[in-house]
Amino acid sequence: MSAYTIDLDWLNRVREDIIDPGQRIIDPHHHLWPKTVAGSSNVRRHRLYNYMLEDFWEDTSSGHNVTDSVYIECSEFFWNSENEHLNPVGETEFIKGLAQLSLENSKKTTISGIIGHANMLLGKDVDEVLERHLDIGGNLFKGIRHAGSWDSSDMINNSHHNPPKDMYLMKEFGEGLKILSGKGLVFEAWQYHHQLLQVAHLARNNPDLIIVLDHFSGPLGIGSYATIKEQVYKNWKKDLKELSQYKNVFAKLGGLAMPINGLGFEANPNPPTSDQFMALQRQFYLTTIDFFGSERCMFESNFPVDKYSVSYQVLWNSFKNLVKDFSETDKNNLFFKTASNVYSIP
Repeated sequence: MSAYTIDLDWLNRVREDIIDPGQRIIDPHHHLWPKTVAGSSNVRRHRLYNYMLEDFWEDTSSGHNVTDSVYIECSEFFWNSENEHLNPVGETEFIKGLAQLSLENSKKTTISGIIGHANMLLGKDVDEVLERHLDIGGNLFKGIRHAGSWDSSDMINNSHHNPPKDMYLMKEFGEGLKILSGKGLVFEAWQYHHQLLQVAHLARNNPDLIIVLDHFSGPLGIGSYATIKEQVYKNWKKDLKELSQYKNVFAKLGGLAMPINGLGFEANPNPPTSDQFMALQRQFYLTTIDFFGSERCMFESNFPVDKYSVSYQVLWNSFKNLVKDFSETDKNNLFFKTASNVYSIP
């Protein structure tokens, strides 16, 4: 199976009974995108397949009770205007239309939040972009993600925003975050494990800003990191503990099925069962819950990216198995209440 396509026949080799089908879920992290058409204008990223609202609904309707979701930017649906800094607002505009459509279908998952993109290196000038997002997105617009994932290795791709090294530490970026914080919006942080202390820097300097840590901060497991995975975990754990002291930081639990994490699910003859899926990453989940508490943690799908490696049905079963002995309060926090609080979803 290719790491860059989704093989539904491969995924369907593993089917499981749904665990606790009544448990409410808010999926706080998913994307939508169209397949790239050759010769089309304004193509920012090459996509080999469609993953649009109907595809997302097919996954969320596979047995789990996913009532709401939060769309996370992925550099799609941009405007194509001369005002380049405003083009990301096109993504919010497009997804708002889909969110309104989802609201009309009570039997399907509702897109109840949008995290868009703005170039925070605009500093104070990012205000104009954020205001346009708010004007168009209204209450659906929850904040922005400007990913800082950067590594010196040629074997590891930097994030889709092509950040400079140490972007989170730049003066202009900090000025942009002050504007974001002043509007009561969320900052979604996506970077690699060795950049965790940069997120702590942002949290320390912006105590009123809600920061959401995506995908455990991307513990790397390929390239030079493939042979030092235990050291990566130890370094990650030490830095995560420091980050967890900042109460304005919340953690998403998921996103470790990407090829960069080096777990290799996508290369196996068969997809993982829920037990197999969690066995290789359990320590990251339990450590984060231990440091942050369930009230600052939320499970995420990161679909369709993680769909390279696992089905939606099996993914959420793995989460439910992980916390089967947790209290009802903790389970509800992890599956929907933390997301409800962070993104203001009833």
